[in-house]
Amino acid sequence: MKKILTLFMAVLLVSCNGQSKENSNTQMANPTADKPNLEYVTVGGGCFWCVEAPLESVKGIESVVSGYSGGFVANPTYEQVSTGETGHAEVVRIGFDPKVISYKQIMDIFFFLHDPTTLNRQGADVGPQYRSVVFYSNQKQKKETEEAMKISEASGRWSGKYVTQIVPFEKFYPAEKYHQNYYDKNPQQPYCSIVIGPKIAKFKEHYGKLGWLKPNS
Repeated sequence: MKKILTLFMAVLLVSCNGQSKENSNTQMANPTADKPNLEYVTVGGGCFWCVEAPLESVKGIESVVSGYSGGFVANPTYEQVSTGETGHAEVVRIGFDPKVISYKQIMDIFFFLHDPTTLNRQGADVGPQYRSVVFYSNQKQKKETEEAMKISEASGRWSGKYVTQIVPFEKFYPAEKYHQNYYDKNPQQPYCSIVIGPKIAKFKEHYGKLGWLKPNS
């Protein structure tokens, strides 16, 4: 029992903020140009490491870039966003092929990956930078996001009222290079092994049965 309690407390205390010791001058990732054959949506559901890693295994999703959106500071750094005072959320910008996966399926995944009932919080990650948010690119995405949220909320997947923000997309700033593909590069890092690893396992079990995952994922 003591070991179980210790592990439980460790999970509560491990958060995304402060886990990386990279220098604040680390080079920012290069912005990627949108491809005409893909559609894009930018979402935030807590620490971007947690959202990025599972999405990369999904059929039809061709790019997942971690970054910042929704704030008023241009070209923000991780350290600035982590203060919760820039207005930005940690997000991922998803590029997907609508011929392979639909926007509604993307939204189903989004509402599976995080708890949309907790305001400005996911587990031990607390602050407006960890808010649940969808930055839609057009009115069709807005409508389908609203519909998907109602369906997910009614399903009882998460207990409580959803607090996800649905707002128009304005600007996306890619995060520093060391944040990109963070889990794949740092699977043994405490936050990755305690928080992200189990999340990925649960995700793959659910969507693997639906046939949504890429081969060998």
